[in-house]
Amino acid sequence: MPSAPSFSPLLNNLTYIHEEQLSRETEFGGSDFGGYPTLKLRNDSFDIKETMNIHCGFVKGPQPGRNTGFDIDEADLLEMRQCRGIVVASAVFDAFDDVKAPKNISRHSEETVCFYMFVDEGTESILKRERGLNGTKKVGIWRVVVVHNLPYLDGRRNGKVPKLLVHRMFPNARYSLWIDGKLELVVDPYQILERFLWRKNATFAISRHYRRFDVFVEAEANKAAGKYDNASIDFQVEFYKNEGLTPYSVAKLPITSDVPEGCVILREHVPISNLFTCLWFNEVDRFTSRDQISFSTVRDKIAAKTNWTVSMFLDCERRNFVVQKYHRAEQERIARRKPPVPNLSPPPPPPPPPLPATPVLISNDLPRKVSGGRAGGTRPPRRRGRGRRSSPRGNRKANLPVL
Repeated sequence: MPSAPSFSPLLNNLTYIHEEQLSRETEFGGSDFGGYPTLKLRNDSFDIKETMNIHCGFVKGPQPGRNTGFDIDEADLLEMRQCRGIVVASAVFDAFDDVKAPKNISRHSEETVCFYMFVDEGTESILKRERGLNGTKKVGIWRVVVVHNLPYLDGRRNGKVPKLLVHRMFPNARYSLWIDGKLELVVDPYQILERFLWRKNATFAISRHYRRFDVFVEAEANKAAGKYDNASIDFQVEFYKNEGLTPYSVAKLPITSDVPEGCVILREHVPISNLFTCLWFNEVDRFTSRDQISFSTVRDKIAAKTNWTVSMFLDCERRNFVVQKYHRAEQERIARRKPPVPNLSPPPPPPPPPLPATPVLISNDLPRKVSGGRAGGTRPPRRRGRGRRSSPRGNRKANLPVL
């Protein structure tokens, strides 16, 4: 791990807005959790300065997780503030996924890396019943944090809070690795950060989408898959188009894609990367929860003011360190499928060997007649007894009367 933080271009001091009396005077969008910034405040937040004060979730209180929505118990907040190096974070809401145990984690990482899994109360009940969650608040290597007073009705939108605002929840952590609840981590966190951040001198890394790299194409794919209502997606894309969004082309090189595969995020918690995820979250809060649609707009607006940008790596590289699993409902559906009943009866006995064919006599094998009426080549059957008995008639002497 580098001994000193990376350079943050232009921006050095970033603070966050909280409102005792929440103002809802905005043109559209927003929430009680993220606030209701006007479009003017939104535009001002992209004017990068040395010191900035912006909306970044948790607007109802000075400390995230304490009566702000997405509330966390005091004991957990205290533990989270003690995390000063690397945090690996994930979340499962609405029991949408199973909690998956990381693999190939070194002893050093077990001792120095914070592993935090955020769940709602319903998922907590399942973990108690199926995984033995108890007062230790541990499931394997994960420290399980139960979140109360969730700010959104949609579990996927709730998941954007720890995904994009992890720097606010772990104010003393230097690096974070976010993985979606559907993924299983199979490589040590130090190796992942070394490869994608430290070796490249990057402060934010995310994989490109495995198939799509154009926002307009991504929006149509979301509509076709029913990911969000079509009118909201169209409104968001049209808004960005009016701001200057264009289809991806080679003219945007060295930028290689406008669409991320957002299930994994690697980042260093420096002011410029913190600003990026705050403004990205604000777009998710104002428009649709489909963060792939808003990603490039926020990235490009910050890049236009600074020389900072996001490092995007191939999705096949992402698949080297996380493995995607089935969602919980899919696992249960597969389990309900009855396997075919095996046939345990013994196999039938083999057929008997064929009987030898009866020889057929041909003309040369037939017995031939010889003189005396006896068949040549054959012997008459031998009679039993001392001799041949005489015929009862032809050879008997007649008893003639004596004259």
